[in-house]
Amino acid sequence: MAKAFIQKAINFITTLGIKPDDSPDTRAIKSLLPVNVLAISILFLFVIGPIYIYFHEPFTGILYVSYGIFALINLWIYATIYKDHRILAKYLGISGLLVVLIGTIALGGIVNSGGVILWGLLVSMMSLIGLKMRLSIIIFSTYMGGIILIALLQPYMRSSNNLPPDIIRVMLATTFVIVSTLVFRGFAYFIDQRNKEEEKVERLLLNILPKEIATILKNKPHFIADQITMASILFADVVNFTPMSAKMTATELVELLNEVFSHFDLLVEKYGLEKIKTIGDCYMVASGVPQPRDDHAKILANMALELRDYTSSQTFQGKQLSFRIGINSGPVVAGIIGQKKFSYDLWGDTVNTASRMESHSTGNVIQITEDTYDLIKDDFICEPRGTITVKGKGEMKVWYLLSKKQ
Repeated sequence: MAKAFIQKAINFITTLGIKPDDSPDTRAIKSLLPVNVLAISILFLFVIGPIYIYFHEPFTGILYVSYGIFALINLWIYATIYKDHRILAKYLGISGLLVVLIGTIALGGIVNSGGVILWGLLVSMMSLIGLKMRLSIIIFSTYMGGIILIALLQPYMRSSNNLPPDIIRVMLATTFVIVSTLVFRGFAYFIDQRNKEEEKVERLLLNILPKEIATILKNKPHFIADQITMASILFADVVNFTPMSAKMTATELVELLNEVFSHFDLLVEKYGLEKIKTIGDCYMVASGVPQPRDDHAKILANMALELRDYTSSQTFQGKQLSFRIGINSGPVVAGIIGQKKFSYDLWGDTVNTASRMESHSTGNVIQITEDTYDLIKDDFICEPRGTITVKGKGEMKVWYLLSKKQ
């Protein structure tokens, strides 16, 4: 029960000041800042300040207690009113830095004060969390300058104070441990957030580009062009899609295509192929790119058969769809061009002919060229359609891919 209570309290603290429209980066900052503010407030108000007061150092004790109260009030105002982490970091960063510097001087130096000046490092980090880099550097530079100034003034400060030596040593060790822990936690948190962000970018990039191409672009961004000696290309297109879409709302149309193409994506992943793009209701897949493979035609034929069987036996958004499917094999040029919104694409006569195989086909039929037929005829049952006239190619022998041989 205690563990659940602590976790609930931590969740509450890390959500203070977060607004629904905050960006992920802002949410990350706002989840870390209140923890540091609360830790500083409690320690100054209930531990460090009272210790100094108890051992007859009222000025420093009251100074730290006042700062603890000031920090808590600002945290409450931040969480309930303005919810701007930059204001909180600015106020507490500047005032906190002044407090620890004045307190250190009043107690006779860094060691005599129990190392309380180390809290200035945490205050500087807090400003780095909530402020712009330039202002954070100014605060940190002030902190470092204060340490140097105190070291130079040490001979002119009081040589001792009313704190017993044992208390000074305990406070010094405790301050080191707590500040080091909080600083480490802050760095660990942001490194973890950075790694998560990099993973998200990586997943997004791999959803757009083949893994090999994404790796090349990350290491050395430039245009990419590869000559693939042999690959197979598939196009699949919905029959009579234009008149059907005219009767559908925009939402219905997108939901329909998303349902169909999401299953196509699963087939692409299953067979280890490469989805190139969708153009309206047309889906383009390649086998043997970017990494060549000897079975490119056979593996694509397997996917085509499963795709045909699935679409012919299912309804999508209550509609029975019929797909034309065309396949061709041969050399292609693969690559990426442009600087913005680029995508991996294929060019060449092989691609154009594959598109013609789809457009000259009929519903629920897989039409293939002679080049593809020669590569798969020993493993698949194909039916000759004969010779057809193909735009830009003239007369071509084509086959229907029926099934895999048992």
